Amino acid sequence: MQGLQAGDENRWQEFCRLYGPVIRGFALKAGLTETEADEVVQETTIAVARHVPEFRYAPKVCRFKTWLLNLALWRVKDQLKKRRRWDERVHRPAGGAPALPGDDTTRTATIELVPDSKPGGLESLWDEEWRSNLLKAALEKVKAQFSAKQFQIFDFIVFKQWSAGEVAESLGASVASVYLAKHRVSAAVRKEMVRLERQMANGVDSLKR
Repeated sequence: MQGLQAGDENRWQEFCRLYGPVIRGFALKAGLTETEADEVVQETTIAVARHVPEFRYAPKVCRFKTWLLNLALWRVKDQLKKRRRWDERVHRPAGGAPALPGDDTTRTATIELVPDSKPGGLESLWDEEWRSNLLKAALEKVKAQFSAKQFQIFDFIVFKQWSAGEVAESLGASVASVYLAKHRVSAAVRKEMVRLERQMANGVDSLKR
């Protein structure tokens, strides 16, 4: 954490690379627009910078993942409140200020826009985005370790749900080589996810290493 506390630019870039997509994806799934989600990322990063000196990595007390969720959640709710206040002005009774051209006066602006505002529901959204980003980062890292054909085999079987026979026929490979490529890439992806999970679980503290 020392790097972030000292304002190290490289550490902040690494933080944004790792956590920016998680925060943004969470904000979008919570019902925000892309512009609002971008603001949440920016405001959450500022909040981390402000509060990071107070954070101590202690998984038994409060995991970094939960700490960051709380910071992001407050910013999501702030955006929804701003939207509600704006829409309340737009929907004033006769005599009030008229809606501006281009405004969507049918838009719902309450906190109920969040798919499930109960803590458990929001945590599920956060966990889903956390794992999705983890897989994406692992795939990007692992892709460089294999040939294009090997990674294509993995993609066809795991993500496109093709059978080994279909992949073998399509790529002009033996079924045995298809299974072997799939096994090797899958093992590398799992290993990288474990490494990234450890790094992300340690949160900011891991970035000082």
